[in-house]
Amino acid sequence: MADLTHGDDAAAVNALRSAVMRLSRRLKHQRVDESLSPTEMSVLGTLARCGSATPGELARKEHVQPPSMTRIVALLESKGLVQLEPHPEDRRQKVVTQTERAEAMLEESRRKRNAFLAGLVEGLDEDEWAKLRAAAPVLEKLAHL
Repeated sequence: MADLTHGDDAAAVNALRSAVMRLSRRLKHQRVDESLSPTEMSVLGTLARCGSATPGELARKEHVQPPSMTRIVALLESKGLVQLEPHPEDRRQKVVTQTERAEAMLEESRRKRNAFLAGLVEGLDEDEWAKLRAAAPVLEKLAHL
């Protein structure tokens, strides 16, 4: 367990934060569709990972207020990236589903970002690459805590 009162742990947490933020910013610049905001891309990614959801469920998963999600969903619908369907059990609600166009765009975005990362990895030596491969599941777990 990290002891943030200990100098080495505090320095490691600071370095991790800084590196993750810089890498995240660089990855965000590798977008396929520049007309979509990072939030809109995140909503599409959530739909791809979790499947169809109500706007309220999306708002909770994306940590935004429901009125904001309603606007985001409307924008995505106007761009043909999601469709709204009646909720199967509660006709007062709608279910948001991504379209095939969104799936194709997300796949292209993943391909572009993976290629970008693969290019960066070429700058690592074999030992560094082995450490990064070993750290990937830990980083994935950290991202979902």
